[in-house]
Amino acid sequence: MTYSKGQADVAPDSLSPFGALAALRERPILDQTPIRAAREGFRKHVIDRAGAAYREKLVPAKTHGIAGENYYFINRNPPYWRRIGGSIPDLLMREGVAARLKDVNLRLAKSGLELFLFDAWRPKDVQAYFHDVWMPAELKKRRPSLAGEALVREVERYWAAPTVDENSPAPHATGAALDLTLRWTSGEQLWMGSLFDDVTEIAHRDHFERASDAISFSDEEARANRRLLHWVMTEAGFAGHPDEWWHFSYGDQFWAALTETPAAIYGLASR
Repeated sequence: MTYSKGQADVAPDSLSPFGALAALRERPILDQTPIRAAREGFRKHVIDRAGAAYREKLVPAKTHGIAGENYYFINRNPPYWRRIGGSIPDLLMREGVAARLKDVNLRLAKSGLELFLFDAWRPKDVQAYFHDVWMPAELKKRRPSLAGEALVREVERYWAAPTVDENSPAPHATGAALDLTLRWTSGEQLWMGSLFDDVTEIAHRDHFERASDAISFSDEEARANRRLLHWVMTEAGFAGHPDEWWHFSYGDQFWAALTETPAAIYGLASR
């Protein structure tokens, strides 16, 4: 096939299925090392209980047109391959968080894309299982020498303690933390380079930014898609977890610490 000069002169955005969003696939995710430092001790951050947001109810994602399937309630969910005890089918979040996701979807829709949720508000039993049972066992399987405080620190890089302390709730217990990806509105998810819930360095938000010059086509695609997800979410006010490309928060203590906001606006939420 040959191409005319006219075709070569067409603006890149008009050639890409991503349209105006194509530029975000080229914008690097910054080094996450300072973000990792900023999240230390985030659960000591102040929560503003006087604001209107603190009293917001949980709402189902589907009522705002946000697609998803609770990853812990289904059994097609590697690496678990079974429903997790205590999980629920619903994807619930704060009203203000849902409104922001709806705005992100409006932006994505122009390129035929949408958000797809894996998890939102999370019951304590699910959090406890992964923090107390599954994650420690998996880590010790790979690194038998891990024990004590070192094991706890490694677990809590990915799974927050399942507290229901009103002063220090786990992020997903607030209804302000989300796990999600991007997909075409036809249903096909974009390639992100790892499973959701992979708990190794490949899941780190900036993993492919630090890859070698020998990066594969597959890795390049994952890098571009992670960039797109990162920027559409952070430009909407969300804060991303440095070690999990899928995790974003708005309004919880994690978000407040990472954005240097004086106080979180959401605390513990109940169904």
